[in-house]
Amino acid sequence: MDQPTKLSEEMKKMEYEPLLPVELSLIRWSIGIGVGSLFFLYWLSQYLFPGGH
Repeated sequence: MDQPTKLSEEMKKMEYEPLLPVELSLIRWSIGIGVGSLFFLYWLSQYLFPGGH
């Protein structure tokens, strides 16, 4: 039971590190690809299986 208190204490000791520009770019690309894939797959399912929706 002592583990969570140690973890929270260590988290409080950590200093804030902002994200690097390349990390922000990777996050944006990942979200964009994920949302784009959802729209594409939805459109593809509408096209291939028009009676299923």
